[in-house]
Order: sequence, then C-alpha cells, then structure tokens
Amino acid sequence: MDGKLKFPVLLVHGMGFRDGKHINYWGRIPARLEESGCKVYYGNQDSNGTIEANGEFLAGRIKEIIEESGAEKLNVIAHSKGGLDIRYAISTLKMSPYVASLTTISTPHHGSLTVDRLLKLPEFLIRLAAGCSDFWLRLCGDKNPKAYEVFQTFTTYAAEEFNRRNPDAPGVYYQSYAFVMKHAWSDIFMLVPSAVVGFLEGPNDGLLTPRAAEWGDFRGIVTGSSNRGISHCDEVDMRRKRLTGRQGDGIRDITDFYVSVVRDLSGKGF
Repeated sequence: MDGKLKFPVLLVHGMGFRDGKHINYWGRIPARLEESGCKVYYGNQDSNGTIEANGEFLAGRIKEIIEESGAEKLNVIAHSKGGLDIRYAISTLKMSPYVASLTTISTPHHGSLTVDRLLKLPEFLIRLAAGCSDFWLRLCGDKNPKAYEVFQTFTTYAAEEFNRRNPDAPGVYYQSYAFVMKHAWSDIFMLVPSAVVGFLEGPNDGLLTPRAAEWGDFRGIVTGSSNRGISHCDEVDMRRKRLTGRQGDGIRDITDFYVSVVRDLSGKGF
C-alpha cells in the first residue's frame, strides 16, 4: 500500500449474515487488508436488527474499539444495510467525533422501488418471510431480529425520512460505491431477485440499483474484467475466490477493490 492508514478500519456487515469466528461475512477481505497494513475490527451487530437497535450497538462498539486501540478515530467500511446502521450511529447517536470516514458499498440510501412494490403483497406473506428469516438468524446468534420492521426501512419513502433525520455529520468524509451484474444469470444466488429488480428498475447487483446506493462522494459503478459483472454476494467475497481470471478493464478479485479503497483513504489523510 502506498502509505499507511492513519486510523483503523471498522467493517460493518449487512443483512442476512453475521460476523462469525469461523465463517466470516467478509471472506478473504479482512486478511488481505491486514496484509496491506490495516488494523481491522468488526461491527458484530445483529444481522436482522432494526437500524435503531443496530445503531445503538455500533455506537457502543465504536467506543470499545477506540478504547482498545487507542486510535483517535476509525475508518468505517459498511456493506448494504450496514451503511444505514452506522449512519444512524454517526448522526443520531453523535458518534461523528470518532469516525474519520464512511465508505458504503451498495447501501440502500435512497430505498428500493422494488421493495415499494413487494410490500404491497398480502401481509401474511411478508410476515411469513420475515418470521422464517428471524428464526434462522436467531439460530445464528441474533439477539433480537426484526426482519418485518427492517423490510419497511428499505422503501423509498422510509429512506427519504431516514435521510432527513440523519444528515451527513460535519467532519466525516462520506463516499459510496455501486456495482451491477451484467445479466440476471451472472450469479445463480441472485438470479431471481436480479431479474425482478431488473424488470422493475434496471441494472442492479442482484438487489440494488446504483440510484439507491449513491451517497456523499459517489465514486461510481465498479466493474469486473469479465462479462459476468459483480453481484451483491461478490461484493463481500462470498465465494472466497477471485471473480475471474480474465485480463481487462475492471477488477479480477474483489479483495483488490478493498485494497484500492483503503489506499485512496490513506492518500486523503485518513
């Protein structure tokens, strides 16, 4: 890395999976960052927790890390819903003095038009899906999963209200990145949601369009060097291997992207 980060990195996971001791949400990314000279910490918040509950937890986590590390501030990198959780902690819970930068990766800052439509389905179907999700994540370690409430926060109207209540905090550098799959079948795990979002909204990473992810200093849409694109799962190295062996413009390994993010933050003095 050209220069070392001034502050440690806090990785904040998204919905549907937890930071685990043996099965990590972030795949090979933390090890690659540490090899590059970063000190890495984890959010460890509930996966299906509400933004408010997770924000409270993350506020406490930030204070723990500051005390443990002796660092003045942290650089936060958050994926998906984790970006909303940490924004709440920074703005509403006044954690901005301890945060130098926030980098969000495919976070639904502006909500999802697709979720707007899906929540018009029969109520019992939505609650059934939420209940199944909560049951599974309790087994995985969530203390108080609330998927039904979380689903509501992904609407465009809830996002608008959230943004009004949680403006960017002075002194914190905010940047964001978006990704897209080239085709719905580029990632079998994202096939159905990508097709639905593609039909209703347009190009997406399997869950979100770039429109939803733009926040602060929008750094653009990250592309891969193959014709597969990059999915919501790929963004956190779910498969634990490089995206493609093909040479060309764009990234071949998602860990390279994260190294470039922290290199850029280092160049900005963070």
